[in-house]
Amino acid sequence: MSRVAYVDGRYLRHDKASIHIEDRGYQFADGVYEVLAVVGGALVDVADHLKRLDRSLAALAIAWPVSERVLPLLMREVVRRNGVTEGMLYLQISRGVARREHAFPARAAPTLVMTARAVPPARRAALVATGVKVVSLPDIRWSRCDIKSVALLPNVLAKQKAKEAGAYEAWMLEPNGTVTEGASSNAWIVDAQGSVITRPLGNDILGGVTRLRVVDLAREAQIKVIERPFTIAEAKAAREAFVTSTTAFVAPVVEIDGVAIGDGRPGAVARKLAALYERHAGVPLGA
Repeated sequence: MSRVAYVDGRYLRHDKASIHIEDRGYQFADGVYEVLAVVGGALVDVADHLKRLDRSLAALAIAWPVSERVLPLLMREVVRRNGVTEGMLYLQISRGVARREHAFPARAAPTLVMTARAVPPARRAALVATGVKVVSLPDIRWSRCDIKSVALLPNVLAKQKAKEAGAYEAWMLEPNGTVTEGASSNAWIVDAQGSVITRPLGNDILGGVTRLRVVDLAREAQIKVIERPFTIAEAKAAREAFVTSTTAFVAPVVEIDGVAIGDGRPGAVARKLAALYERHAGVPLGA
């Protein structure tokens, strides 16, 4: 089956889809995006993703390209046309096409594009089974990381550094060694008492939808959640560590900068939260 992309009201073959060369998303990174997981052909946590999308659009003063009622229908149609049962949907909205000038154009219609692709569930399951490695790097991003902007060059550079080091993720650090978040995930540790610790929401991190849900699931499971900053030194000495994201769900961290976390194997708390989130997302037992 050929992949299908949605571009401003049209469903096009993926390899034929395009946008205007003066789209501000392309020239200025003047746009926002969302990534949603697809499990059993259904989108996961749609309402929370749409709430975050609304906040990002409002922060950049970009109008909704279609109504909030219509967008989920289009998203599901993109998933259906691509025949995706397990995978992800990518959605991007830019300010639109206009003559290249830094200030906002007086008139421009937002550009909406969407794609969907399959991701084998075994790939995510392998992350839980084996755990992932993390490297730490200075955080060189801008001061509004809470906006899910397409301006991701610092994240791309961090992810490449992680790849070159044989790691799955990069945790970004403030000058004092405090962890902000991962290049494409939120960062967590587990202390000696079994409490999970993650940085509180603010302009310095993206409010991950998976993070939000894991906080709720942990509390429902009587696991204490502490929202406070932690340092990379504290993380290396932690009982466990893990990351959360739309694509990985919950992935245990077994090594940071070459230092084994705990006994160097996926920890019990992370594995429990991974199972709870999978059940929430609708992943079949044993998948």
